[in-house]
Amino acid sequence: MSSPLLSIDLDAIVENWRVLDARSGAGTQSAAVVKADAYGLGADRVAPALHRAGARTFFVALTEEGARLRPLLGPEVEICVLSGHMEGDAPLIEAHALTPMLNSLDQVTRHFETLPGAPFGIQLDTGMNRLGMEMPEWEAVAGVVLNAGPRLLMSHLACADEPGHPANAAQLAEFHRMTDGTGVARSLSATGGILLGRDYHFDITRPGIGLYGCAPFTDARPVVRLSLPVIQSRGVAAGESVGYGYTWTAPHDSVVATVAAGYADGVHRRLAGKGRLWAGDTPCPILGRVSMDLITVDISHLEHEPATLDLLGPAQGADAVADQIGTIGYEVLTALGPRYRRQYIGGAD
Repeated sequence: MSSPLLSIDLDAIVENWRVLDARSGAGTQSAAVVKADAYGLGADRVAPALHRAGARTFFVALTEEGARLRPLLGPEVEICVLSGHMEGDAPLIEAHALTPMLNSLDQVTRHFETLPGAPFGIQLDTGMNRLGMEMPEWEAVAGVVLNAGPRLLMSHLACADEPGHPANAAQLAEFHRMTDGTGVARSLSATGGILLGRDYHFDITRPGIGLYGCAPFTDARPVVRLSLPVIQSRGVAAGESVGYGYTWTAPHDSVVATVAAGYADGVHRRLAGKGRLWAGDTPCPILGRVSMDLITVDISHLEHEPATLDLLGPAQGADAVADQIGTIGYEVLTALGPRYRRQYIGGAD
């Protein structure tokens, strides 16, 4: 077939969750973050596999994401919405028994007025200055909120992927100051926080990017392989140029393969001239521009024309691709386009 193949190892995702669960320690529940369609890999397949493995709490970004998950996970699973209770969300929250993480006094008021008695959690801002109530706002409403029985008090670490950053200890201290003595379950740590150690774990951890094989969880099992089919290869004589704008000119006689993928598939244009595809364990430099549907690659050094070349795989993960274009593995994964044939490996009981 001419379309690229994206292979997603559900068994590896489950194993990564189990390892992070073990690191979270006894007495701490490990949730699973499956927002953004499970970081681009398919929440409809990833979340049920994690549920079968034992995950009982899931975090999504948007109410609509939670609504899509509920039929797949059943009524007993808790689905927490990180954006909280936005205007107009009440029907979906109620219909799908979602737990919004309320981020402000306005959200608290909206939730209490439109869905009195419905489950909720609270997100607190311990220094990231992104979402959540800061200490003065929290102090003003804590009595009423705690009396209503929140399911969870949570916050988010800004610099957890830098273990020595002073913000980690400062946010931990602020989280204690805001939540100690409340008697409510607490959550501070995503993947990076889990790796910071037991002091950061509290009652629930929220492994996310580590499930999908990316930093800062360097011991993660690889999850994704993206194989791009070679449409044709051709000899390019010294002095001839390749692709739009003639941005690459052959310094010597070369063999150039054209593969079926491009920026419409989430292959970033900044990979032009600096990225690599792989034939097994042999790197093949990307030449010229990354087009909408096509990439040209130097295969002069290969003995035979390959049927496919890997952008992601054993030799090069999402973090390595991200390093080549100055971004992070999250962006590489979530940019994976809809045109790939998807193959899921494992994930059964």
